[in-house]
Amino acid sequence: MLEKEAVHIGGGMNHRIGLFDMILLKDNHIDFCGGVHNAISRAKAYCKEKGKNLKIECEVRNFKELDEVLAEGCDRIMFDNFTPEETRKAVDIVAGRCETESSGGITYETMIPYAKAGVDFISFGALTHSVKGLDMSFKAAGSDKLVVK
Repeated sequence: MLEKEAVHIGGGMNHRIGLFDMILLKDNHIDFCGGVHNAISRAKAYCKEKGKNLKIECEVRNFKELDEVLAEGCDRIMFDNFTPEETRKAVDIVAGRCETESSGGITYETMIPYAKAGVDFISFGALTHSVKGLDMSFKAAGSDKLVVK
């Protein structure tokens, strides 16, 4: 949770705080459900049954899955491990019908081409999972000469 707060303080935005505030359908969920149609329709049925108004985000691994997600409808599509060029093409196909996001192996060096591809969001895991601790040790200069009486 501290990592997410640090991202916020640093000017970033967390689109989810936990598993309770948005449904995220990843590749393994899609595979276990038997495809995009089943995964999205089950998520929508769950929201209706429980009286929840949750956004649904669905990850896609290729253009076939992108077409399937667009046919089903969801709030956000995450392009997983797409190149910047593929991302631009995918953004053009979505044509503003829902929010778009890039994810998967994006680094400080590659994030600008993804941003220029036109996505609404970029998942940048390094902000939270690869953070290095700050050495905050307290040392006094000359403490080796300190005499305590």
